Amino acid sequence: MGSGHGHKLHFHGHSRVHRFPAHLKVLLLLAFMLVVVATPRDLYAAFGGYLLVLLAVIAASRVPPTYLLKRMVVEVPFVFFAVLLPFVATGPRTEVFGLSVSEHGLLAGIALLIKATLGVLAGLTLAATTEPQDLLIGLERLRLPQQLVQIMAFMVRYLDVVTGEMQRMKIARESRGFTARNPAHWPVLAKSAGALFIRSYERGERVHLAMLSRGYTGRMPG
Repeated sequence: MGSGHGHKLHFHGHSRVHRFPAHLKVLLLLAFMLVVVATPRDLYAAFGGYLLVLLAVIAASRVPPTYLLKRMVVEVPFVFFAVLLPFVATGPRTEVFGLSVSEHGLLAGIALLIKATLGVLAGLTLAATTEPQDLLIGLERLRLPQQLVQIMAFMVRYLDVVTGEMQRMKIARESRGFTARNPAHWPVLAKSAGALFIRSYERGERVHLAMLSRGYTGRMPG
């Protein structure tokens, strides 16, 4: 795939965690998440232990905690759903801050929030301590289907290209006096998303043809 491409989630470092083989880190992450998900939701002491282990790994990696916390925004959908659960679930009711909520929904929401937080933090730690190229090589060593590895490789390689195209489209809209402020502007954003998809698809076709012309046979050279 040529030279490695950095990523905004990666934090450059030389700790033992950074140097640890990527395929082993993937296996450890998978095992960690299986244990977290399989843990009964009322064993809060166990979740506290998992958090301590995760914090120890982060400390060993020397990745600043603020670096990870800023990227925890990806957890927002889980937080929203966890907050919503106590109000939509059925069963016995209880009061929290003067609000009547479902006991089962409250416990389920807390468990979801805890498990999601541990999962997101563990995933971000893996991303922060592993170069994208090393991660792809690790997935190959784990015998992940070659096509899936290549799809992920191209996604990493061209994500910044597509993001840059989206930013240029935004600047073009704003230069014409358009700024999305309310749902009435959603149709324009939908059309922009469609145009971005078409441009990305056409770029992908051109890249694929260029690769075929250079002898691409379905597998990236080593």
